[in-house]
Amino acid sequence: IPTKERMPNERYLAQFKFYVSGFRESPFGIEWMRFEDDSKIHKLIQTVPHLAFEVEDLDFELKTRNFKIIAEPNLPMDGIRVAMIEHNGAPIELMEFSR
Repeated sequence: IPTKERMPNERYLAQFKFYVSGFRESPFGIEWMRFEDDSKIHKLIQTVPHLAFEVEDLDFELKTRNFKIIAEPNLPMDGIRVAMIEHNGAPIELMEFSR
């Protein structure tokens, strides 16, 4: 969920110029995202809350479906690859975890 407020236990992701917090502590997997003013992350991601879905094969999902990609596949943390798509005006995160 995008926020302008500093949140407890924020972790800074320098490559994206934003802070994340809350996921590990939330029983619902809610994560707060606070962006630096010069973050290059798509404005839709910076302003609209999104849902995240785990996929088995991120590349397969992106190749075989007609998704509008708003953030190319990337590695925000060890063991996780993600991409962001836009679906009917909403940002959606697709996540692939290393096994």
